[in-house]
Amino acid sequence: MSRNSNTGHTSEMEKIQRGLEAFLEQEMKEMRGKETGPQLYDLRKENVEIEDRDTEDWDAPEHRRRLKAQRIEQKRLKAQRVDRKSAKVQRVEQRNMKNSDENKKHKKLKRKRNRKKSGFKRFLLTVLILLALLAGGLYYLVGNIYDKLNYDEIELLASEPLKDEGIVNVLLIGNDSRSNGEDGRSDAMILVSINNRTKTIHMTSLLRDMYVEIPGYKNNRLNAAYSFGGAQLLLETIEQNLDIDVNRYVQVNFEAFANLVDAVNGIELELTGEEIEYVNAYLVEYNILTGRAEGTDYMDTTSAGVVHLNGPQALAYSRNRYLGTDFGRTERQRKVLEAVIKKLPAALLTNPGELFDGLLPNLTTNLTKGECYGLSLTAAKYLGYDIIQSSIPQEGTFSNATIRDMAVLEVDFEANKQYLRDTVYAEE
Repeated sequence: MSRNSNTGHTSEMEKIQRGLEAFLEQEMKEMRGKETGPQLYDLRKENVEIEDRDTEDWDAPEHRRRLKAQRIEQKRLKAQRVDRKSAKVQRVEQRNMKNSDENKKHKKLKRKRNRKKSGFKRFLLTVLILLALLAGGLYYLVGNIYDKLNYDEIELLASEPLKDEGIVNVLLIGNDSRSNGEDGRSDAMILVSINNRTKTIHMTSLLRDMYVEIPGYKNNRLNAAYSFGGAQLLLETIEQNLDIDVNRYVQVNFEAFANLVDAVNGIELELTGEEIEYVNAYLVEYNILTGRAEGTDYMDTTSAGVVHLNGPQALAYSRNRYLGTDFGRTERQRKVLEAVIKKLPAALLTNPGELFDGLLPNLTTNLTKGECYGLSLTAAKYLGYDIIQSSIPQEGTFSNATIRDMAVLEVDFEANKQYLRDTVYAEE
């Protein structure tokens, strides 16, 4: 009973399986019958179709044509992949070549720039070394020159600055003593002011007959301050009456003045016949004081015009106060000083020994060695500055007067203070 039951069941399963196989085969035929137009092949579809055709007749012409078409399509796809790969490789190679060329150019330019930078650095280093050597040599030279002059420290002014509101003020004092020292009165007072803003050098003569307030003393002429208290009191007097700070001075005596003119090989100035007569008159006193023979350096009174003056002649010309009063005298002093300044650079190159030996021992100053060195570094540019000459008091700001039996100048100091602010201390 049981065996018959199993046999029947197996027969039934076989029937179902054959029915399914027939159904699937019919479905496959219908699908092949519906194919129209060109077919696209890829590996995935190809594998499915091959599996689906396991039951096909491999010798049938239709099947062989299909296989041939598939092989052709595969070769074409493979060729496309090879072409794309080849093109990609070619692009990469071209890009690498381009990058390589750019890298070479970049490295070449970098090496060139480095060489330029290296050359420029060497040039800068050379310049710095030369400047250091020149600065060292200049400092040594200034030091040697400075040691030959007379340094007079004014303790009260030692801590005061060289500049006043950016202006370098140095008072030149011409001492009427015949030897180095502070005996006698200040025969000439010229305020030298250097203004870097306006690129000007002002030479302002301070007339010695101005009636001024002298700290600690009765009012008197300006040059009396030097006689009472030397350079320090004179600087204090100028500050009190003109309201400007002047903390440095340079004092020279008659001998230094004459030696300075001789050291630059004399100067050329235009003199009238009358001025030449006074030069000869002042030379009489100078020759006696210096022990020279009478008539030494006398000038021909008929040689009016541009003449050459040596040291003693220039000094005699500067001291004359009888032509044009004290205003004319200070103007002549400034003319001599300006002519000497113009010839100084050449004299420093051609005749430094006589210049230093004749001038420095007769010169006294409270400028420090460091300040002299600083001024020497900028001296070259000062040669291009305009030199402006003037005097205090200005015309129209004074009147002649007699006080305590002294012929003096009563001055409108407020007007002259304003003049100095507008000129010496000008902003531009």
